[in-house]
Amino acid sequence: MNHNMELLQELAAKNGPLCVGLDTDPSYLPQPLLKLFDSPADAVLAYNKEIIKRIASDNSACCCKIQIAYYEAMGIAGLKAYIGTIKAVKEAGLIAISDIKRGDIADTAKAYARAHFTGEFETDIITVNPYMGFDTLKPFADYCRPPAGKGAFVLLRTSNPGMVDIEQQELKSGGRVLDRTGSELERIAQEMREFYPEQKCSPIGAVVGCTEESDARALRDAYPDLFFLIPGYGAQGGAARIAATLLDKAGGTVNSSRGILCAWKKAPELAEKVEQGTLCLKEIADAAQNAALASKADLLQAKKELGL
Repeated sequence: MNHNMELLQELAAKNGPLCVGLDTDPSYLPQPLLKLFDSPADAVLAYNKEIIKRIASDNSACCCKIQIAYYEAMGIAGLKAYIGTIKAVKEAGLIAISDIKRGDIADTAKAYARAHFTGEFETDIITVNPYMGFDTLKPFADYCRPPAGKGAFVLLRTSNPGMVDIEQQELKSGGRVLDRTGSELERIAQEMREFYPEQKCSPIGAVVGCTEESDARALRDAYPDLFFLIPGYGAQGGAARIAATLLDKAGGTVNSSRGILCAWKKAPELAEKVEQGTLCLKEIADAAQNAALASKADLLQAKKELGL
């Protein structure tokens, strides 16, 4: 039996490493288009579905990352759009990563795990924040075992400037906070071999931002068997070469959100329609599709140049 992280690893090898971030804020859609829908949430779901349909048909991506905060901000209608988006991703044959960054203790952590690995919010893989302590990871890791076979990306080295406040801090015992987190992920990965003796990667992966070239090779070499979720590429400024370095060994998936969702704003052929307020859903989804294909090509070229 394969767990979901291995399935994602296989899809990344087949379709390329791009993860399309459906962190879809209503403001990313043209205002005249929003008015054609009953609610902003309905417009977001329609846009998401159009993008999912396109990236599944042309194999430009291996997964979609859905950041729950954007949907929570739209209330109950937004959560329904969140559920509909996850369903559409899975029906398209792609892997759904729910970016929820949960991290709590005891029964609360168990409730979060149950909420996102079963029921209406059920997804394939989630993101988890370990900084309340490593005991917070256990309820999520339990769902990564058979028969559920789910996956979890644990925050290791994030892409925001403030990561230096905690993740890069030196410990009295030696090393940095992120090094201690990485050691724990390796320990869990070894435990998982009991359930997946032939595993090509652990069901517990790591979030590793691609905004600093100096860290990329060191982190990839330090954790060769962990599959990475790589934010920071594209709108956040991370270069394809840095991302490609992190794609070595066990590999990973590189997220791009705004660069794809808002591609219509930079499409020269749509400039006149933007000014006139006549853009249709198909046209902005086509622009997103073109941006996804360009991102995939950019990442694959970077891998080729590095000899990966």
